[in-house]
Amino acid sequence: MTPAVIITGALGGIGHALCEEFHSHGFHVFALDRKEGSAAAHTFICGDVRKIVSNLAESATYLDPIRLELKEKNLALKGIINNAAAQILGSTAVLSYTDWEETLQTNLLAPFFLVQAFLPEMEKAAGAVVNISSIHEKLTKPGFVAYATSKSALSGLTRAMAVDLGGRVRVNAICPAAIHTPMLAAGFAERPEAFAALHDAHPTGRIGLPEEVAHLARYLIAEAPAFLNGSCLGLDGGIAGRLHDPV
Repeated sequence: MTPAVIITGALGGIGHALCEEFHSHGFHVFALDRKEGSAAAHTFICGDVRKIVSNLAESATYLDPIRLELKEKNLALKGIINNAAAQILGSTAVLSYTDWEETLQTNLLAPFFLVQAFLPEMEKAAGAVVNISSIHEKLTKPGFVAYATSKSALSGLTRAMAVDLGGRVRVNAICPAAIHTPMLAAGFAERPEAFAALHDAHPTGRIGLPEEVAHLARYLIAEAPAFLNGSCLGLDGGIAGRLHDPV
């Protein structure tokens, strides 16, 4: 059987790299993003992951087209990569209910219900889940209240699901620090000195690459030992161990 993987947030910088990595290594890629676009995928699905929760609540057959394709093409669902994320910044004083709803629907609830929906197929294929968490699961800064909380919860979900599933489906997470995506670069387009400082803040002397996230994700699904389960792996260039002392 041909191995298959579902990748959410496929059109972002990390999402593109994930699709390329798995496609180039012989996986049938189901790419999911909320807008139309091009990715290295065999099947592209335009849909907002925030709506997975409500759509599944309304219809248990919402994801049947993927199930049907898995069956018709004799595909083994070896992995689900929950990469889509909402990063809504704001302080405790200004975050709204809508901000929290979008953040938690996208970053926490959708990953859970997507995995739940495909548990039979994942178990049959001895598959694995990779949640793209963040260094913000533990280390954060002002303005990241909603995002950091959701990533802490996603890492907690990773550990809890690994225990709950008892090895039938492995569940791990990747916790990147700053990754050189087009979106990040655009945010520093008029602040080259700040961007250089961000690179230098990482002990490796640079920020991470989307391809590094993708390579680790494929390792966790296709090559990692079965004993690697329920782990949240830092991919942070060593910055998680660095003390920032203002004096």
